[in-house]
Amino acid sequence: MAITKSAKKAIRVSKRKKVFNDRRQRAMKDIVKDVKKLVVAGKKEEALKNLSAAYKAIDKAAKRGVIKKNTAARKKSRLTIAIQKK
Repeated sequence: MAITKSAKKAIRVSKRKKVFNDRRQRAMKDIVKDVKKLVVAGKKEEALKNLSAAYKAIDKAAKRGVIKKNTAARKKSRLTIAIQKK
């Protein structure tokens, strides 16, 4: 348990940031999952429309440090390749 005043504040800040990070992570995973489902269903046009939203969510997560830069690049690359294959 935190003893000093600054340690207690750090815990509060950490909890608040966790909420925002979890929200951004969930948003990213949801839109990526939607795009993958459209690809599997063979709806290439709809997947392409949602691709920009997926890019946006991935980039925001990388910008805020929820995921690393190379992870973001890998996710975007694999999404694009999956859509092009169908």
